[in-house]
Amino acid sequence: MHKRSFTMESPEMPMVYVVDDDEPMRDGLDRLLRSVGLRTELFATPEAFLAAHRPDVPGCLVLDVRLRGTSGLALQQEIARLGVELPIIFMTGYGDIAMSVRAMKAGALDFLAKPFRDQDMLDAVANALARDRERRVRDAALCTLRDAYNSLTTREKEVLGLVLSGLMNKQIAAEIHLSEITVKIHRAQIMKKMGASTVADLVLKAASLGIRPTR
Repeated sequence: MHKRSFTMESPEMPMVYVVDDDEPMRDGLDRLLRSVGLRTELFATPEAFLAAHRPDVPGCLVLDVRLRGTSGLALQQEIARLGVELPIIFMTGYGDIAMSVRAMKAGALDFLAKPFRDQDMLDAVANALARDRERRVRDAALCTLRDAYNSLTTREKEVLGLVLSGLMNKQIAAEIHLSEITVKIHRAQIMKKMGASTVADLVLKAASLGIRPTR
């Protein structure tokens, strides 16, 4: 079972997920986070969190390290295995340094020892949500760029690979048996479709997609 709490804000508002088997702690975090206008979903078990639907909005996970059954660290590993990109803020009442190091090495964003100050939790959540917003913007830009690359014709992709290799139009024309004018037209189309203003910009965009020079 889990409990969902909503503010009167837009459904596009960020979501903070809380996984803790201590009901008073869950409810306390719920009140704290809602007091600054955030939406929350509360879970007593990792299994309930994994089974729940997560809206396509910025979010973060506030997770207790020590849970009955599956541990918080095990949930962190499962989230990574499933490819769920969600910043994690760990909580623990045991001050376990080795555990915190393990969590941070595995990608946790923050680690708060109980009892923590309300402001420390709010600051950690604000930082996590900002990170997730930034990631989502980058992912959206990369998706748009990938679509742009996929819109290139086979010949344009061939020309692009040679442009990335540093060849001039005349050299490309000789390489693929086209006129220099035709290569210029293909090159202009590539720049337009990829939204690149310069060759350097085109190289950076191609690199972000993992596109390598032909030679």
